[in-house]
Amino acid sequence: MALATFSVRMDENLKRQFDALCTDFGMNATTAFNVFARAVVREKRIPFEIQASDDFTKQSGMRTFTALRAQAKENGVQDLTLDEINDEIHKSRYEEATK
Repeated sequence: MALATFSVRMDENLKRQFDALCTDFGMNATTAFNVFARAVVREKRIPFEIQASDDFTKQSGMRTFTALRAQAKENGVQDLTLDEINDEIHKSRYEEATK
């Protein structure tokens, strides 16, 4: 099996703490990253939950909503009714299906 190099940049203090924990686990950082990579490939997912704080999620949602409103205004579609929006979605889906 051919080996490849994988380089990671991280905070120096975090690296020191990570290395110390890996040593406590009886492995080095390379082995720990290999364990992680194998778990990701095997499970086809990150093997632990990654979650933003509720505050971050709300702020991100508001920024996205504000950007969408600005884009709708810029494109002159800010006053479309729900029925008009649904018609546009239907047209878009129908046109894509016939191409």
